[in-house]
Amino acid sequence: MSRKVISVPGDTPVMAVARLLADRGISAVPVTDSWGLLLGVVSEADLIRRLSTSDEPEPGFWRALFYDREKAAARYAAGHGATAGDIMTRNVITVTEEVPIEHAAHMLETHNIRRLPVVQDGMLVGILSRADLLRALLAPATETSDQAIRSAVAAEMARLPWADAPYVFFEVAEGVVTLYGFCHSQAVRRGLEAIAAGVPGVRKVEDRITDASPGRWA
Repeated sequence: MSRKVISVPGDTPVMAVARLLADRGISAVPVTDSWGLLLGVVSEADLIRRLSTSDEPEPGFWRALFYDREKAAARYAAGHGATAGDIMTRNVITVTEEVPIEHAAHMLETHNIRRLPVVQDGMLVGILSRADLLRALLAPATETSDQAIRSAVAAEMARLPWADAPYVFFEVAEGVVTLYGFCHSQAVRRGLEAIAAGVPGVRKVEDRITDASPGRWA
């Protein structure tokens, strides 16, 4: 995560927040209190909502029939607030420092968001963005021995239900993973190759799996 986080207090004027996003080239900024407690986030979407609510459709019969005055008024007030605290998104998805990066990546993908505030006891301690995850993915592994590779491949195969191929096994020698055994599914074979190829330290994957049935081996 990025620990140097730009944040604003809740009484920051909206136009100042917009200028901050534009000048820093960022798409959102956390809103915190004087203790660092996360209160919400102001994003580009929150600012765009301010513009969209200014362009209300012309009234008509059907619009008047189904018009929800309470909802429209609340939406307008939220979009036209004077401060960051007025327009910020309060229901913010967060993670803690202990969350595995795989789970954080899943949250970003599932909720279609660009960043996750990292909190500890409600206090903002960092921001985890998609760019941070890419840097973690490209970072060199600290342990790339054959034993470490063997353990990582085995753990990933055990984690994924489709990778449970009882007649497939593998060996690791000098960073080369060789797959043996039999498997009729080409999709599973490609998936097993991808598992091995994705482990840090693997230089090459050799597929020596055959389509022959175990009965023929016996």
